[in-house]
Amino acid sequence: MRRGITATALVAALALAATACGSDDETGSKSSGELSGTVTWWDTSSVGSEDKVFKKLAEGFEKKHPKVDVKYVNVPFGEAQNKFKNAAQAGDGAPDVIRSEVAWTPDFANLGYLAPLDGTAALKNQDDFLKQAVASTKYEDKTYAVPQVIDSMGIFYNKKMFEEAGVEAPANLADLKTVAKKIKDKTGKTGLYLRGDDPYYFLSFLYGEGGDMVDAGSKSVTIDKPEGVKAFKAVKELVDDGTAKTDASDGWENMMQAFKNGDVAMMINGPWAVADTLTGKEFTDKGNLGVAPAPAGSAAQGAPQGGHNLAVYAGSKNLDASYAFVEYMTSVDSQATAAGELNLLPTRTSAYAKKEAVDSEIVGFFKPVVETAVERPWIPEGGSLFEPLRIEYTKVLTGQTTPEKAAKATGDSYRKLLKDWK
Repeated sequence: MRRGITATALVAALALAATACGSDDETGSKSSGELSGTVTWWDTSSVGSEDKVFKKLAEGFEKKHPKVDVKYVNVPFGEAQNKFKNAAQAGDGAPDVIRSEVAWTPDFANLGYLAPLDGTAALKNQDDFLKQAVASTKYEDKTYAVPQVIDSMGIFYNKKMFEEAGVEAPANLADLKTVAKKIKDKTGKTGLYLRGDDPYYFLSFLYGEGGDMVDAGSKSVTIDKPEGVKAFKAVKELVDDGTAKTDASDGWENMMQAFKNGDVAMMINGPWAVADTLTGKEFTDKGNLGVAPAPAGSAAQGAPQGGHNLAVYAGSKNLDASYAFVEYMTSVDSQATAAGELNLLPTRTSAYAKKEAVDSEIVGFFKPVVETAVERPWIPEGGSLFEPLRIEYTKVLTGQTTPEKAAKATGDSYRKLLKDWK
């Protein structure tokens, strides 16, 4: 626990400021029984696909509450975490509501930047939320966010290319190598694009070898155990033997273009990539996109649990409208819309019964994957675990270090970050 007097005092000060400003016409009021004022929302969804749908949903909230102006701001995902921290720390420029990646939520809560939501309108019908989605919203027995979408990862594949090569979706890493070789022999194309600049794409391999980054229960670093070394070896072999191609930078764009243009037959990705994938020339026929579970390693078949929550800034000057906005954006109808238009997985159980979700093959595939996905450590430092891993993961894939050295270096970095952990 790192939340000390400073953070606690900040929460109190922010809450006091919010109360003092709550009756101001500009910031919003519920004294008349009607919500009013401005709610600034930082959305971190993908530009060109997801953002259009979420902005339209936000406009629906304005129609429901005509005296509330939702100021929609799309903040690049890679910048949002630090941008929010800097604004919250300065007490100036932070949004009322932020779309928080699941690992950010305990970090923001630990720093005192989020308003507790227990007992507020934001948590309407909270028993309807999937238990695994709720896990990332808690910190020190309080709720600091509401789950908006949940996700995991699998293999995306080009069905026509698979048919031409006479192969099926690989069940494990051995199958993956065999499938890739047949695809190369039949089509001349590389089997897999393995994103090399983002360690999130490494987690399926780590879990597949029975490893993990850390064990939060015992406060132990586990990335440098034999299982972690085996995972680094597994991804290196995929690149060395030609099963996969990789990159050291701009990985998302390189991966997506290669798959959409038919330069590779497979990629590891999640439901957030579906809308973008279907814009590619290879997928003008949506039926050409196949999705299968991530290939199992030597120990298990595993994929990480991800997703996004909506959280309210503790210093918001319009808390009532912010709570209502979060409830609206995470409602069954809003989640059903996101499922139907974006193939994103709802966090509410009842949303899966909605026609939009039922009709989505992607949602239908990923729901059982999510139910068995491996939870990441919901600790304040959870998001910070990725940068040391990214450095070593990229170095392994590009031949700059060995799997053994990478695992050790990552473990050493984790022990510096996590004080008093074994």
